[in-house]
Amino acid sequence: MPKTLIEPFRIKSIEPIRMTTRAERERLLEEARLNVFKLRAEDVLIDWLTDSGTGAMSAHQWAAIMEGDESYAGARSFFRLEKVIQDITGMPHFVPTHQGRAAEKVLFTAVCKKGDLVPNNCHFDTTRGNLEYLGVEAVDLVVPEGLQPATIAPFKGNIDLDRVEAVLQKEGARIPFGMLTVTNNTGGGQPVSMANIRAYAALLRKYGKPFIMDVCRFAENAMFIKMRESGYENTSVRDIAREMFSYADGATMSAKKDGMVNIGGFIVLRSDEWLDEVRSDLIMMEGFPTYGGMAGRDLEALAVGLQEGLDEDYLRYRLRTAEYLGEKLEAAGVGFVKPTGGHAVYIDARTVLPDMPVQHYPAWALCNALYLEGGIRGVEIGSVMFGKRLGDGTETYHSMELVRLAFPRRMYTQSHFDYAAEVIAEVKQKAAGIRGVKITKQPRFLRHFTCECAWV
Repeated sequence: MPKTLIEPFRIKSIEPIRMTTRAERERLLEEARLNVFKLRAEDVLIDWLTDSGTGAMSAHQWAAIMEGDESYAGARSFFRLEKVIQDITGMPHFVPTHQGRAAEKVLFTAVCKKGDLVPNNCHFDTTRGNLEYLGVEAVDLVVPEGLQPATIAPFKGNIDLDRVEAVLQKEGARIPFGMLTVTNNTGGGQPVSMANIRAYAALLRKYGKPFIMDVCRFAENAMFIKMRESGYENTSVRDIAREMFSYADGATMSAKKDGMVNIGGFIVLRSDEWLDEVRSDLIMMEGFPTYGGMAGRDLEALAVGLQEGLDEDYLRYRLRTAEYLGEKLEAAGVGFVKPTGGHAVYIDARTVLPDMPVQHYPAWALCNALYLEGGIRGVEIGSVMFGKRLGDGTETYHSMELVRLAFPRRMYTQSHFDYAAEVIAEVKQKAAGIRGVKITKQPRFLRHFTCECAWV
């Protein structure tokens, strides 16, 4: 077979994108208060802000939409999706929500109380935000190599089992459950090994704690296990996913990732212990238990998308796409989290802006530079997203300064990636002229979405 790994699909419909000039982008970014979240999508050339709900649906998914049953209660679309989810996860109780953060909000409200503590490899932004909003401490316990962008290891998303046990011993009374995010989004889209999942589940059982997984990219994680973990090379991705789920007591999912849809999410539970409270909160926050914030047509699209997301030809192409851009950045001398993850490439801003002080938010500054230079929108995974302004006016800072370029599924072609690599290389050449920022206005939680900035 040829070495070139082609897209395992044909393009059936297109959407035009608008070309902008450097002068236009300078004005637009100023109007957006130096926050790329505030840009209009039509003013972005390549939009890699997120892979969440931004991908292209298949012809089969669009056809399934026409089957949507919009009945308020007991719609057949719910039962069709429930069967698919039960088959993949092995869990009997399925609770639909409109997206992942809603699943987190419903579950955490039902189960957590102020003063609790939840360990995880790394909580992503909305997971941490939902916990902290309830007064729960979110503790990140990823393995040390997970915080070292240049270190190459096959499973840098693993949770540090020794540190977890220390927390369980010391703080067990405060822990309602343990979490694990697969793949680990905060740490570069890095996978978690089956051995680590199994061992973490056993550790939580030892201390009588339920195990909840954040599984928005479970199919990509399963593919990494197939490719990297001994003993799984001849196991299907579907069976690997089923084994992953078999160790958990429940899961939350933003289906806008590996569910291959534009909206949707869910909670699954193995036991009915929390089910009544979860469903009560769902009705208050989302909707009736058989639609939970989703239209019937979206339930149908997700039932198809979950199956398509487990296709191994697609997953092989998906992971190779990130690897391909990583090779281009390596050739340009741009540092990034290695090895590349499944859904994104995470540029290490410190390799591009080594002299910029963290107080000037180098990853945020690099995000702005990518938009100004080539119309590319990424997202900062650094001290704006994960730092805080304390009551006395001082700041806390994140351990890494990353720019995530997250790829919508089945949307961009190889030429888009080649263009992006050229832009990133050009930005590195002009790094001396990149300006840092200061935050002039921010909310209490999840400040990166809406904060306003000015040039330093």
